[in-house]
Amino acid sequence: MANPNALAALLGGGIVLIGLGTLAVFIVPTVFNLLCMQKALTLAGRENRDMEPGMVWLMFIPLFGLVWQFFIVKHVSGAVKKWAAAHNKDVADGGWAIGLTACILCCCGIIPALGLLASIGGLVCLIIWWVKVAGFNATMANYPRA
Repeated sequence: MANPNALAALLGGGIVLIGLGTLAVFIVPTVFNLLCMQKALTLAGRENRDMEPGMVWLMFIPLFGLVWQFFIVKHVSGAVKKWAAAHNKDVADGGWAIGLTACILCCCGIIPALGLLASIGGLVCLIIWWVKVAGFNATMANYPRA
């Protein structure tokens, strides 16, 4: 017969591993996303940004991050647009519309019946925005410096 204490310890350890794995699945992509946003703010240059690049990491503050994501989108798209205007490039809205959509859908993820669908849509929009900003980063990084 199995020892109940050993079984409980085994299950508890498994739950911890599952919890850590789940946490890693969310934290690792978020870190890379924030690195991309930080890079965009850095590449845009001090004269074109209204937010310091390191400020993107405030996104990890619980609950505050839900609001802060809107500021990140606003400032990253604004910095990209200012950089583009200064270098005669066309970046349309700098990713503002898709980034804003991602933020709104992620916030709607807390709505009981609609949450899962909104979260999936938010994730899709977030990935599209991330790819768009990474493209802007490539353009800014490859532009000849004066």
